Amino acid sequence: MTVNFVQATKTDLPLIVAIYNQNIASKTVTADLKSVTVAQRQNWFNEHNNQRPLWVIMVNEQLAGWVSLESFYGRAAYHATVEISIYLDRKFQHRGLGTKALRYVAVQTQRLNIHTILAYVFSSNKASQALFKAAGYQVYGHLPQVADMAGQLIDLDILGKKFA
Repeated sequence: MTVNFVQATKTDLPLIVAIYNQNIASKTVTADLKSVTVAQRQNWFNEHNNQRPLWVIMVNEQLAGWVSLESFYGRAAYHATVEISIYLDRKFQHRGLGTKALRYVAVQTQRLNIHTILAYVFSSNKASQALFKAAGYQVYGHLPQVADMAGQLIDLDILGKKFA
């Protein structure tokens, strides 16, 4: 299996959105409760750049998922802290791509002047919890029952890792 990380282009956005929407129904991965459209994600896509990249994960030349880095909290003092998001197409889950994505991003931190990466993960999302913890992320915060997932209150953990 050949895996490559490539800067996303506008032509990738429909597949990026489709993969994101696959994950909404589970109510364990994202706090969105309804599918989003390409038009709704256009501004989010446009906010990514060389310092806050959005990469597509290509497996044997097929788009299998994506990983993005976004600015944290929008204040100047947090310039070296980012939020990470990883989403995989269902067909490509449980193949080690999340681990490969975290390793790839870790290598990029120095070039991107990032010293802290944060991940917002529902406490009930055991797979993502295990993924990040195996990569050395620690629980930086626990927010009890902050997400109302259609009547079910879910805890959110903030996982973080420092990079030199």
